Amino acid sequence: MLKLKSINFSYTENGEIFTVSTKRSVRNDRMFFEVETDGNTFSAVIHTDNEIQINNISATFEYPFMSGEKIFLNGYQSWTDSIEHPISDSMRGLKYTPKRYLEQHALTQYGDYNFTDYPFTPGEMHGWTYGYVRHENEYDFFGSLDERSGFTKILTSIRRNEITFVRDCKDHTINSDYTGLKLIICTGSEDTVFDRYFELLGIKPRAAAKPVMGYTSWYRHYQNISSEILTADLNALAEQKYKSDIFQIDDGWQTKVGDWLSVDTEKFPEGMAEMAAKIREKGLIPGLWLAPFVCEKDSEVFRRFEPWLLKDSDRNYVKGGSNWSGFYVFDIYNKEFRSYLRKVFDTVTKEWGFGFLKLDFLYAACIEPRHDKTRGQVMADAMDFLREISNGVLLLGCGVPLGSAFGKVDYCRIGCDVSLDWDDKSYMKMMHRERISTKNSILNSVFRRQLNGRAFYNDPDVFILRDTGTELTDAQKQCLAEINAMNGGVLFTSDNMNSYDEITQKVFSRIMALRNSKVISAELIDKHLIVKFTIGERKFIRKYKI
Repeated sequence: MLKLKSINFSYTENGEIFTVSTKRSVRNDRMFFEVETDGNTFSAVIHTDNEIQINNISATFEYPFMSGEKIFLNGYQSWTDSIEHPISDSMRGLKYTPKRYLEQHALTQYGDYNFTDYPFTPGEMHGWTYGYVRHENEYDFFGSLDERSGFTKILTSIRRNEITFVRDCKDHTINSDYTGLKLIICTGSEDTVFDRYFELLGIKPRAAAKPVMGYTSWYRHYQNISSEILTADLNALAEQKYKSDIFQIDDGWQTKVGDWLSVDTEKFPEGMAEMAAKIREKGLIPGLWLAPFVCEKDSEVFRRFEPWLLKDSDRNYVKGGSNWSGFYVFDIYNKEFRSYLRKVFDTVTKEWGFGFLKLDFLYAACIEPRHDKTRGQVMADAMDFLREISNGVLLLGCGVPLGSAFGKVDYCRIGCDVSLDWDDKSYMKMMHRERISTKNSILNSVFRRQLNGRAFYNDPDVFILRDTGTELTDAQKQCLAEINAMNGGVLFTSDNMNSYDEITQKVFSRIMALRNSKVISAELIDKHLIVKFTIGERKFIRKYKI
C-alpha cells in the first residue's frame, strides 16, 4: 500500500515565498497547515486569516510497483481516453502534434494540456480524481474526497516508486480555511474499494434516475434533422418489441449554438413544443441537446452580448474548441448570462415540455480558473447552477470533468464520441486524447464501468447495428453494442430499427439480454479485450479484438 513520504506546500504572502515540506501539521504566525490521517483517509487543510496565494500543494507516497500490475488513472473529462495501462506505459499529449493543427483546431482547450505536463516517459503517467493499481483481482485504490476545492491530479512514477497527489490550485488566493487535499487510500476487491469510495463521498445516483433505453438523432443524421426525419424515426422506435424510454433530439434544431431561443423553423416549422408533444404521445420522454456554457462565433449571442463572454488574463475571448464556426466560453458568473440561461431552461422544460436534457461541452466552464476560484470550484459552481435551473428534469452530462458530475447529473457520458468507423484515420491519432473513436469509446466504457450505479448511470454513447452509413464490421458493431449493454445505464442508438433485418433483430435481442449482466473483470491482453461476466448464476467470457 501507499506510505506517506512528504507533503509539500508553497505559498506567497506580501510578495515573499514560503515553503513547507513535512509529514505532519505545521503552525506559524501566518497559517496552520493541518495534516490528518484517519484509517484509510488523509487530509491536508490550510487555516489562515491572512491573504495568501497558493503556489503548490502536493503529497507524495511511496509505492512499490511490481511487474504485471495494471494502472488506471481517470482522464480529465468525459471524452479523455481512460484505460488500464501496464505500469511502464506512457501518455502521449500534444507535444508532437504539428503547431498548425493545435491552432487550427484549438486542441489544447478540450483537455488538461494547458496546465499539465506530458513527459511521454515510460512509467510517468497522470490522471484526475481517482485511480488504482490492480494486481489480478486486488485493487490498491486512491481517490479524492473533495473535488469542489480543486481538481486532484494523480501522478505515477515507477522509476521513483511514487504516487503523488497534486491539488490544481496554482495562484489561487485564499484568506480562510482551504482543503488542500482529502484522499481515500484503500485495498480490496473491485466492489469493496468503489463502494467504500462512494460511501465516504456520500454520493449515489439521483432518486429520479434509472437505467434507460432510447434514441438520439446525432449518429445518423448529425445536424441534418427536421420534424419530418425525426417523426419517421420516432414512429419506428415506438413500433419496436422492446420499449424505449427516451427520444432525444441532438444538435441541429437551433439556428446557431448559443442561440437556444432561436429554433430553425425551416427544419421545425411547428416549433419544438409540438415536436416534444409528438414524442410524449408515443409514451416517451422527449429529450433535447444543449451546450449551455458555449456559443459559436457565428451566433447572434456572440455578436450582441460581448460582456457575457469569458476573457483570459490578456483580455482575449476564451475559445472552447473548433467545432461549428469555432466556439467561445461564457462567464458563468455574469448575472445577465445566468438570467439568459435560466430563461432558456424554463422555455425548454416548461414551455416546450422536454423532460430530458443532454448538456454538452461542459468542461468549457472551467477552462480558465479565477484568482479566487480554482477550476474545480468553477466547475462545481457550474454544475450546481445547472441543477438549480433544471426544473427537476433528467440531466445527462457530457464533456465534463467526472468528479464534478458525481451525484449532480442523472446520467453522464464516460467516453468519447463513437465514430462511424473503428478508430478514425491514422493521422487523427496525433490529435487530442478526446478525439472521436469507437475503439476508445468501448475501452472507456469498460474501464469506467465502476461509476455506473454509484456516481450516476453511465452513458457509453450509442450502439450501431444498421448496415448503411457506417464502416464498422459486423464484429465491431457487435462488440460496441455488447459492451454498451453490459457496462452502461444508458442504451441509445441513432438507428431506425425498422431497417433491421431478421438477423439483426436477433442480434439486438441478444444485446438486450446483456442488460441484466454483471461484469466481473475486464482486461486488455495482446490487443484483445477479455470480459468475464455473469447473468444470474451463469458465467460467461467474451473475447473482443481491439
